[in-house]
Amino acid sequence: MLDFTQWLTLPVKAIDQNAADAALTRQSQLTKPAGSLGQLEQLAVQLAALQGTSPQADHVHITVYAADHGVMAENISAYPQSVTAAMIRNFASGGAAISVLSKHLDASLDVINVGTVSELEEIKGVQDQRIANGTANFHQQAAMTEAECQQAMLIGQHNVECCLQNGTQIYIAGDMGIGNTTAASAMACAMLNLPASQLAGPGTGLNAEGVSHKAQIIAEALLLHKNHLDSPLAILRYLGGFEIAAMVGSYLHCAKSGLPVVIDGFISSVAALCAEQICPGSRQWFLFSHHSAEPGHSAVLQGLEAQPLVNFNMRLGEASGAAVAIPLLRMACALHNQMATFEEAAIAGALNS
Repeated sequence: MLDFTQWLTLPVKAIDQNAADAALTRQSQLTKPAGSLGQLEQLAVQLAALQGTSPQADHVHITVYAADHGVMAENISAYPQSVTAAMIRNFASGGAAISVLSKHLDASLDVINVGTVSELEEIKGVQDQRIANGTANFHQQAAMTEAECQQAMLIGQHNVECCLQNGTQIYIAGDMGIGNTTAASAMACAMLNLPASQLAGPGTGLNAEGVSHKAQIIAEALLLHKNHLDSPLAILRYLGGFEIAAMVGSYLHCAKSGLPVVIDGFISSVAALCAEQICPGSRQWFLFSHHSAEPGHSAVLQGLEAQPLVNFNMRLGEASGAAVAIPLLRMACALHNQMATFEEAAIAGALNS
C-alpha cells in the first residue's frame, strides 16, 4: 500500500485520445448540422476521452464532506457554527437540497463528518471520520497540522477508491462547514496572489460591513503566514479546512485514477485549483458545473481556465450546483449515443446548415 508521499507523486492519468477521435468522428456523422448542438457535443467528446469509451453519466456518486472552522472565532459568518452539525443531520434525514437532488438523479450519496466542533451522536447515513474539533483559528496559527491535513486528504482518496470499486462513472464532492468561504477565499488569495478585498464575499449572507471585516481577517492571516505559504500543500494546511482538504484528496485521486469529476461552486473550485497546483494536469479530469454568485469564483475559474456549464446565480454549496448540471451531461451522452447517423437514417450527404 502506498504511503502519502508515494500516492501524491503518482502521475495524472492520460486521457484517451483515440476515444476522443472516435467521438469526434461519430459527432460528424450524426443527423444534424456540424456543431449544431454546441457545448453538448463538446461535453460528449470530452467525457468519451476521459472514460475511454462511449460517454456515460448514469452512475453518479456524490460525497458531502462536513467540518467546522476555528476562524469562526473572528466573527466572519452570518450563521452560528452549530449550523454545520444541524445540516449534517438534515443531509441524513433527506431534507437538504443535495439530498433531494441526489434522490432525483438516482445518485449515491455519502455524508462524511471530517471535523465538527463537537462529537455527534451516531447518525444513520453519516460516516464519522472526525479528525479534530474543527480546525484551529488560522488568524492565529496554522489551521491544521501536517498530519491532520494528510489525514483529511486521505479520507477523500479513500472515498474515491470505494467509488472506483463500485463502478462510479461521475464523481462529485460537496462541502458543508460554516466559515468555509473564509478559508476558501484565503486559499484563493494565496494561490492566485490576489488581495482579500477582491475575493472575499458574503458567504451565507454577510452585509457589506461583514464582508469588509472578513477581508480584513483574511488579509491579516495572509500576512501572519506569508513566510510559510510557499506551496499549495502549505496553503491548504495553513488556511484550509478539513472538508476542503478532503475534497483536494478526492480530486487528486480521481485525476490519478481516471474518474471524471463535476466540480461544484466556489469552495469546490478552490479545492480543484489546489489539486491542479499540487499535481499539474489534474484539471483535465474536471468538468465545471456552474458559476457561483460568490464574488471570488470568477477569479478562481479564470485561474483554472474553466468555463462552467450554467450560471443560475447559485451559491449554496453542498454539491448542489454540480448535481443540477448532471441532466445536461446525461442529455449530451444520450444524444451522442442514441442519435442516428446519416447512413443509419438513409440521408444522403451531411447537413451543412
